[in-house]
Amino acid sequence: MLADKFATTKIILASQSPRRQELLKGLDLDFTIEIRPVNEVYSTDLKSHQITDYLSVLKASAFKTDLKDKELLITSDTIVWFKEKALEKPKNATHAKEMLTLMSGHSHEVYTSVCFTTIQSQEVIYDVTKVYFATLTEEEIDYYVANYKPFDKAGAYGVQDWLGYAAVTRLEGCYYNVMGLPLPKVYEFLKGF
Repeated sequence: MLADKFATTKIILASQSPRRQELLKGLDLDFTIEIRPVNEVYSTDLKSHQITDYLSVLKASAFKTDLKDKELLITSDTIVWFKEKALEKPKNATHAKEMLTLMSGHSHEVYTSVCFTTIQSQEVIYDVTKVYFATLTEEEIDYYVANYKPFDKAGAYGVQDWLGYAAVTRLEGCYYNVMGLPLPKVYEFLKGF
């Protein structure tokens, strides 16, 4: 469906996330992966999706002067929002365990923003999913962090791996958003592009 529409457009996904890459492939799109380092610092005044909106645009800014006609750049950012605070990627195992202990037995929101940039325009969309966690034992948290090393994941967990299977009791919203790319919204945006 989308492959024909974008046959003459070079799509660039600026993401190291294997999950985002896998999800975008699921839409049967051809794309290249290009990463540019960005210092992901944002104002503490920003809340929830304002953070991910800002960071997805910031990631695009590293490419702005190099984009050519017929190129579409996709950048994205995901955070876990828990008790009015952003939980990003953990710094180490201790930090990951602290995050999971905090969220155990509670719900949190996952925000993902996606920025679509061409030389003519830039548009940002976002999605939010509410995730409910079962109460986790210290042993379960230690097992997960030791065996799955969730250091590249916002909130120190992946919904698509062991912790998601064992601890996520309910979702309100898009499952793929929790993985890092709100596919139905991305698809709708690209359909109307």
